[in-house]
Amino acid sequence: MSKFYELNPSNENYWRAIILFGRNVASYKFALAKALYDLRETKSELITLEELAPYFAKHICEHLKSNDKQATSKTSKYLDYCRQYNLGEISKSDLTEATRRFGFNNVIDAFHNVHNKNIDNRFFYDERKTNDGIRLSDNFFHVAESDSFYDLNQETEARWRLVETAWELGVSKNVVQIEYDQQAETLITKSEKMRRIEITSSRNALNGYQKGKCFYCFREISLEKLSENLADVDHFFPHRLKECSDGKPVDGISNLVLACKECNRGANGKFDRIPTLKLLERLHKRNEYLISSHHPLRETLMLQTGLNEKSRIRFLQDAYDCSNLTIVHKWEPQQVNHIGF
Repeated sequence: MSKFYELNPSNENYWRAIILFGRNVASYKFALAKALYDLRETKSELITLEELAPYFAKHICEHLKSNDKQATSKTSKYLDYCRQYNLGEISKSDLTEATRRFGFNNVIDAFHNVHNKNIDNRFFYDERKTNDGIRLSDNFFHVAESDSFYDLNQETEARWRLVETAWELGVSKNVVQIEYDQQAETLITKSEKMRRIEITSSRNALNGYQKGKCFYCFREISLEKLSENLADVDHFFPHRLKECSDGKPVDGISNLVLACKECNRGANGKFDRIPTLKLLERLHKRNEYLISSHHPLRETLMLQTGLNEKSRIRFLQDAYDCSNLTIVHKWEPQQVNHIGF
């Protein structure tokens, strides 16, 4: 496991580890996670493949409609069935049967694998040979009943969108340039034809890496739009510095964090002040964590901030120096909860 999750392991953190850092050669892991989310109120521990298949297939088919690239391999018998269903060439029952036969061949085995090792906290057990299905664990029901399960589902969707965008654009050849659209509160990129592509909610994409905590004070934050704790997307280096940023990506993901309302715009909030050096070190640690964990935007972060850690430290120092020439006031909030990441 990564050190990020060893600080305070919980069922929610183990779930995030699977979604954020499990190996991706196809999008099936995300579809399985979202199918389990759909089944969160089930009263039965045993979920047969017949029961699981319609939920799993629904999410694959929905994503295929907006992005046909759902795996790194050039061909997939199962994805072809899903495409045929979207075109009306096969029935829902045919799709369910194809999903039962081909959709779960690898994903059930690989779901709990993070960094080439299975995690200890399992959310289900493979009983395909004995009961033609999976058996949900107590860990799953604990997560399903938690207040954060809605956020976990949103994070899964955001991660899926980022991964499929990287696949579609060929991240190894065409580095995915991600910017923040402040008005829409989304992450965007552009295709080779300079067509604007809205990828995902910036909140959903960032929340998992902060474990549902404010970047600055570690208060609980939420992704639910009607929640009193709805997270704000904050520019660590204030957005007004864009004019003096000297090419530094103020709207780049390396400069975006999620903050509670108190820290971002409360009575003693940050507003346009510069975070202290301690918080700058936390931002560097966050960015290094994303890079070392092979996040889909790893190449983008490196292109924006430096190809090695020494260069990235210099990049942040330059940005900090530039900020200090324009904004002299420093800011640091009182820590509300224990350090969470």
